[in-house]
Amino acid sequence: MERDLVMELKGVFTAIVTPFNKGAVDFGKLKELVEMQIAAKIDGLVPVGTTGESPTLSIEEHMEVIETVINTAKKRCLVIAGTGANSTAEAIELTESAKKVGADASLQVTPYYNKPTQEGLYRHFSIIAEKGGLPIVLYNVPGRSGVAIGVDTIARLSKNQNVIAVKEAGGSVERVSAILDECDITVLSGDDSLTIPMMAVGAKGIISVASNVIPAEIKKMVDAFAKGNVAEAMDLHKKYYRLMKDLFIETNPIPVKAAMAYMGLIEGEYRLPLCPMSEKNAQTLKDTMKRIGIL
Repeated sequence: MERDLVMELKGVFTAIVTPFNKGAVDFGKLKELVEMQIAAKIDGLVPVGTTGESPTLSIEEHMEVIETVINTAKKRCLVIAGTGANSTAEAIELTESAKKVGADASLQVTPYYNKPTQEGLYRHFSIIAEKGGLPIVLYNVPGRSGVAIGVDTIARLSKNQNVIAVKEAGGSVERVSAILDECDITVLSGDDSLTIPMMAVGAKGIISVASNVIPAEIKKMVDAFAKGNVAEAMDLHKKYYRLMKDLFIETNPIPVKAAMAYMGLIEGEYRLPLCPMSEKNAQTLKDTMKRIGIL
């Protein structure tokens, strides 16, 4: 079952935001966002990752967001639940819970702050793959977690049939080549602006922030490149490149939630320590959105 999913992990997977209203999770709005994504023919949804503000959700909210996304999607796309933690026991518990409510796989971020060794990382991900009950996607994001998953460690982990992919958000196209030179594992870009460069060296798609805003366009870009329509894919990359960059002009998910609020999709709410964008950066983002015709 697990290895069969490898063939499906290609295309665009939206790291969906968690909408708030007056401090509470807006589950009605979340359902609307899921329907919007499915209407755009997105390949999958990734609830409660970094973009879903997982650090400030309670355990109960965390699981309710995952269950709401699964129940709303109704098997119309894959759901890769964000169930990572810097406590291995907590990550296992969250993954088991996600399996119970019907998740297809789990996204496992590198443990943050405690900075484990490579051996610690190997043991952490291995036991989650063994006990969590779901196929896992490794999430390499050293800029946020403080430690990278070494290429050798990914190669070791790839021998576990439940470790099916890696989300590569280290900002390096060369790492994709290095990973694929060492092992047979699916690589998904974790940086929108590097989607096409990473696919050019073997990545199968993107776990995307930008697709919260322009899902159909990101899907069209990725599908075009995958089908060999490089010129079409590059035209779309060039058109939306500035938006992809400006969605990270401040800490994710601040800009993407702001952009969605400007479009009337959600309220522009965050939980501290995240807060609204500076006026200067907000204007930059608005200008970019107007220039490409989405505002």
